[in-house]
Amino acid sequence: MIIDAHHHLWDPSDRPYPWMDDSVAPLRRRFDTDDLRALTRAAGIDRTIVVQAAHDPGETEWLLTQPAPVAGVVGWVDLTAPDVADRLATLTEGTGSDSAGPRGADPGPRLVGIRHQAHDEPDPGWLAHPEVVRGVRAVAAAGLAFDLLVRSREHAAALALVDAVPEGRFVLDHAGKPAIADEPRTTRPRAGEPCAAELRAAAAHPDRGPGDPGPADAWRSRMRDLAARPNVVVKASGLLTEAGPDWRERPVHRYIRETVEHFGPDRTMWGSDWPVSTLVADHATVLATTQAALADLSPTERDTVFAGTATRTYLVEHPSQT
Repeated sequence: MIIDAHHHLWDPSDRPYPWMDDSVAPLRRRFDTDDLRALTRAAGIDRTIVVQAAHDPGETEWLLTQPAPVAGVVGWVDLTAPDVADRLATLTEGTGSDSAGPRGADPGPRLVGIRHQAHDEPDPGWLAHPEVVRGVRAVAAAGLAFDLLVRSREHAAALALVDAVPEGRFVLDHAGKPAIADEPRTTRPRAGEPCAAELRAAAAHPDRGPGDPGPADAWRSRMRDLAARPNVVVKASGLLTEAGPDWRERPVHRYIRETVEHFGPDRTMWGSDWPVSTLVADHATVLATTQAALADLSPTERDTVFAGTATRTYLVEHPSQT
């Protein structure tokens, strides 16, 4: 069994997606379950988790109507709203396994988590605001996971949030979005000659000395911080996109392996990040690259990364705490 624990569906004609600027122009079209089914059938993927991409409750309501293979929805709600608990209750009522319908009919996906695109907030400390913490406590009380979409800028606030809500279940999206594109290429033009990425990195960080931490060391430190919190799991997703169009010349395999090493297979799940991933590679290549990077895991460990962790985190019903 394979579960794709992170992908998107959208129709930009229905609602605005402010992040869809000209740099991601190929994404500004409808991607729906007809597109998704063709990919999942070819890849042998059984079920999927669709993740919000707009701060719009209407998008979440639309995602909750999507048919198989979508099994769960990580949606959006205004965490700062005074009635956030009521809004969550409205979203969870009548969806998934509890919804009414003809015997044998697909009950449709259910709400399994909430996400806010915190890395787009002007304030890097947004996640630690008291009203946000209160909202995430309501998410935990509803039996839902909370996805963390953060880079290094938001890391301190993410840690503060996780520590403030120990009863919550947190999912670190895209392995914390490491700066893989800033890594030196894995192939050099000539032995001993600096590659273009190294020259760009040196120009971007003129004060960095030989002993200063580079992008990989800084990322490892952040991963250790979050892996030390037992209520956080991680998605090995979006890493080809973080590496950029020349991802084949970046150490993507190393980042995938180290993600699993930091959290362990029991706390790591795979996600395609389709269709964002199509900016650099097709769906089959994303899956094959991750499988190749983790080929040295045991069969049980691979099954855990590609299905077990997602099932436990999202698809096993977690009772509400109210």
